[in-house]
Amino acid sequence: MVKSEHDIQNEIRVAVSAADCTVFRTNTGTVIMPDGRPFSTGLPKGFPDLCGFRHHDGKMFFIEVKNQRGQLRPEQKKFAAFAQRYPVLYGVARSADDALAIISDG
Repeated sequence: MVKSEHDIQNEIRVAVSAADCTVFRTNTGTVIMPDGRPFSTGLPKGFPDLCGFRHHDGKMFFIEVKNQRGQLRPEQKKFAAFAQRYPVLYGVARSADDALAIISDG
């Protein structure tokens, strides 16, 4: 059975927090309010699911969470290319171990 991205994301948040980091879950997209108006989160399309920083040096990280079958959308590929131009940590994680590898690089 394929684990849901939501479950993987929760496992990652626990593991990364235990690795002496602060991690934030980002909610992106647009929802329709009860009065019918759209509300956008303000983050750009393709922004990763998780972001945060390591406590020991303040290095920022961005983690896109995918399950075993998940593929990056074009907006996510664009963000990945953008992030890789800067001295931040970025990666796609399909497990907590993947996320720990991302935050340990650099």
